[in-house]
Amino acid sequence: MPERRPRVPGPTPPSTSAAAAAAASSSRNRLDQPLAKARRWVPHTTMDPESFGAFAERFARFMGTARFLVYMTAFVILWLLWNTVAPGPVRFDPYAFIFLTLMLSLQASYAAPLILLAQNRQADRDKVQMEQDRARNERTLADTEFLTREVAALRLALREVATRDFVRSELRTLLEDLEERAEERGRRQTLVERADPPTATRGDPAGS
Repeated sequence: MPERRPRVPGPTPPSTSAAAAAAASSSRNRLDQPLAKARRWVPHTTMDPESFGAFAERFARFMGTARFLVYMTAFVILWLLWNTVAPGPVRFDPYAFIFLTLMLSLQASYAAPLILLAQNRQADRDKVQMEQDRARNERTLADTEFLTREVAALRLALREVATRDFVRSELRTLLEDLEERAEERGRRQTLVERADPPTATRGDPAGS
């Protein structure tokens, strides 16, 4: 029986290695190159959300005024009178006023999103204001706690300092002591003068 020799893997055929290199290079090229953007059927329009939001707020603010209600009421009354009293050929919306209903529905359908947009912007502003108020309250609380600690430290330090009443009482006591000493000195001076009369009185020649 012939002896089997182990099979040693030989070099890769040139055709296989070339195909693998081509596949790797093509994959690298696909990764390096950005994807081509799909063609838009609708042209892309740029709109400033800030300016549109400001317009929505102005519109919502105007709709909440009495002037808008007066203008709207006058417009509806004029519409109804024109299509009721005017001659038949010039009436463009006869009774049932379907066109007026359509106009009012169209106005409501546009007014509701604008009002919601204005409310969202106001909610965002309120949130920012709340954050600022919270930060301000935290700073105020920290300052208050610091001042409280400083006042407590001052109170502890003032316990060892003489108060005004204490100084007044000490000065009053010292003044009383000085007055007593002055009175005592005056009494002693009087006793000395009484015990030792003046020289002129003792050597008076009229008495000899």
